Amino acid sequence: MATLSIPQNGQALKGKNRTRKAVPSVDLTAMVDLAFLLITFFMLTTSLSKSQAMDIAKPVIDIPDQPYPASRTLTVLLGKDNSIVWYKGEMENATPRRVSFKMIGSVLAQNKKEIAKLHANDPAKFMIVIIKPTEGSTYKNFVDILDEMSIAEVKSYLIDDDSLLSQEQGFMKR
Repeated sequence: MATLSIPQNGQALKGKNRTRKAVPSVDLTAMVDLAFLLITFFMLTTSLSKSQAMDIAKPVIDIPDQPYPASRTLTVLLGKDNSIVWYKGEMENATPRRVSFKMIGSVLAQNKKEIAKLHANDPAKFMIVIIKPTEGSTYKNFVDILDEMSIAEVKSYLIDDDSLLSQEQGFMKR
């Protein structure tokens, strides 16, 4: 039996060659291939998030083209700095009122009840809302007013961004 001599006092073996062990290496090619296969598999089998689009209600067919029935019409003007001006009926005979976005829901609900009461709750005589965004209004305000139409369950509304009357322009500047 061969005996090993252990150096004392921490001295290294002088003059004797030590065999050097090779550092073990791992070939990761198969692991990378597996990772890409799994990524590809999960990308192809998962469903991506569906795009969410808001439904815009179009006017019901029985509404005449123009002029709209003044007794059932509510016009909402979207202005700059999140301002809203609304009036009922025709501009010449109406009193425009300024309201905040927080209050527009109650305005819509109140006018919907008044119009239903005026027409003896006839389901064919529902409220028509005309939304008129001005140059100073933002897209966020437009989306917010469409949300309010949905919340208030307004059957028919339309977006009129072409015909802003001079009286309406004057009131929006105040």
